[in-house]
Amino acid sequence: MSSHKITTTWKGNMQFESTNPGGSLIIDAAEEVGGTNNGLRPKALMLSALAGCSGLDVASLIKKMRLEVTDFNIETQGFLTDTEPQVYDKVTVTYHFYGSNLNEEKLSRAVELSVEKYCGVMHMFRSFADVKIETVFHKV
Repeated sequence: MSSHKITTTWKGNMQFESTNPGGSLIIDAAEEVGGTNNGLRPKALMLSALAGCSGLDVASLIKKMRLEVTDFNIETQGFLTDTEPQVYDKVTVTYHFYGSNLNEEKLSRAVELSVEKYCGVMHMFRSFADVKIETVFHKV
């Protein structure tokens, strides 16, 4: 059984440093809740993990399918509940592909494979939130 072990160390006030197999990052709270606004937010990091996981899948499939893509980004928006603790109950993930010769059918398939089959973070999110997927093609 594989696992990930992360060590998160208090740096004072509301700031922490968290290790990751590829490096480390700083987590902090907003000033209005006592932080110094000098770090990433825990809930928003979940959205980054979602986009990163799926993005790695799609980038791998772009390479494997030999698709022509000039640029590619993912916008991820999480909507929080009004109740405490606030949690994401709705999430929109929008994939943006840029290029002059985009194969929309194959790119849509790459997104579908990530969403439905490969991305474990996506599967985790779908267990607690309604996840909406959008794909936008930009001819440049």
